[in-house]
Amino acid sequence: MEIRRITEVEAVMDAGHLFDSPPRPEATERFLADERHHLLIAYVDDVAAGVVTGVEMTHPDKGTEMFLYELGVDEPFRGSGVGRALTSALADLAHERDCYGMWVITDEDNAAALTTYSRAGGAPEDKQVVLVWTFDQT
Repeated sequence: MEIRRITEVEAVMDAGHLFDSPPRPEATERFLADERHHLLIAYVDDVAAGVVTGVEMTHPDKGTEMFLYELGVDEPFRGSGVGRALTSALADLAHERDCYGMWVITDEDNAAALTTYSRAGGAPEDKQVVLVWTFDQT
């Protein structure tokens, strides 16, 4: 397995099957243009097997942390360590970029994600609640 940090829109489009929906070229270009946004793809025998995205977030009194935005592994590669390797690679990148930590949100019944993240060194945070705002897209 080889994990590559992606900087070209074409590589994202070629691995579009790894995302929830097909990547939008304009959004992909904007994501990749920001040096605080990170997209890693795992390749197995030159086949795109998984993707992880991360976003650095900085706060005046805390410093910078990495938000693991999304992890996706193609069905044939699930359970083979691709997700754990991508998560660990993003954590390593966060450490290299002087982030003080990394965090992710997942559903409490998503056993695969919980296993992947815990095997990569993540630990659940007690008594946390996620609140969301959803806006209509025009």
